[in-house]
Amino acid sequence: MVARTVDLRSDTVTKPTAAMRAAMANAEVADDVLDYDPTALRLETEMARVTGKEAALFVPSGTMGNLISVLVHCNIRGSEVILGSNSHIHIYENGGISTIGGVHPRTVKNNDDGTMDVDLIEAAIRDPRGEIVYPTTRLICLENTQANSTVMSYGMISNQCSCGGRCLSAEYTDKVGELAKKHGLKLHIDGARIFNASIALGVPVHRLLKAADSASVCLSKGLGAPVGSVIVGSKSFIARARILRKTLGGGMRQVGILCAAALVALRENVPKLEDDHKKAKMLAEGLNQIKGLRLNAAAVETNIIFFKVVEGAKLTAEKLCKNLEQHGILVMQESLTSIRVVIHHQISESDVQYTLSCFKQALTGVKEENGN
Repeated sequence: MVARTVDLRSDTVTKPTAAMRAAMANAEVADDVLDYDPTALRLETEMARVTGKEAALFVPSGTMGNLISVLVHCNIRGSEVILGSNSHIHIYENGGISTIGGVHPRTVKNNDDGTMDVDLIEAAIRDPRGEIVYPTTRLICLENTQANSTVMSYGMISNQCSCGGRCLSAEYTDKVGELAKKHGLKLHIDGARIFNASIALGVPVHRLLKAADSASVCLSKGLGAPVGSVIVGSKSFIARARILRKTLGGGMRQVGILCAAALVALRENVPKLEDDHKKAKMLAEGLNQIKGLRLNAAAVETNIIFFKVVEGAKLTAEKLCKNLEQHGILVMQESLTSIRVVIHHQISESDVQYTLSCFKQALTGVKEENGN
């Protein structure tokens, strides 16, 4: 039995804080399907304000939030959405936009910095004169931060490479927004970690989303709430989204119990994101000094680190993960050679030092005395 556990698989693994549990226990609630739950309404109003949009809607998950958003914008079967080849919507959401919505994905290659070349996005837009044979382009999707989720928990190893928590600037998003308007398209931003991008760039969330017609924001990743996401957009967009939420089984009754925890997360955990990023940088720089690992520490902008186990290392990526698990260090194998770690607000500097000590011992056989 391990004496200590440091769970770096994702920022979704955090436990509700005492303040969250107290808020959940004391939440004012009502039936959010028949009418409005007052605590849910408070959360939605606050999220609309923070994101600079007219309205917001609480949904059980980011996957549902993205699916609803795509289906609102692409309400005709056979529509096409342009999105990143490495995007979460395309790879990690079970193909829902196609299987449920009849929406065709057209991918554009993600660059190492998470962007897609604007000229390649424009080149991917279908010529309306070819509608007799082509799907109709109706939507462009961006992801900010651009960072893939994991698949190992489902028993698979991805062959995809990931951008690793890279931030899209407001200026870049504006350019894509201008392109969308030029061609009569909508722009949706998967902002699962938009607050991480905001803190890293020093730019308010509403500015990063200014060009977007809609966005999804995860509450249970960097923000550390136990459940849920919020989608934001115009009042007419949210009205249609509310109906689709019910269709997809996402309408919940006394949902204020969950929203109360999210309100605490917004109040208490947003300021902690900067510290998460500093600890991620500390971990990245330490890993970069260990023989057998390769990563670009300078590219770590937020709380996610991807690195490779080099050929000829003492252990393979799979064996390294198993070795670390014996010491209570939980990480995620992303491919045959790569590993992902994610820092969250319940990881301390001591946890980072212990993690580095365990990595070093596994790969070099050297045990550090200060690895507490």
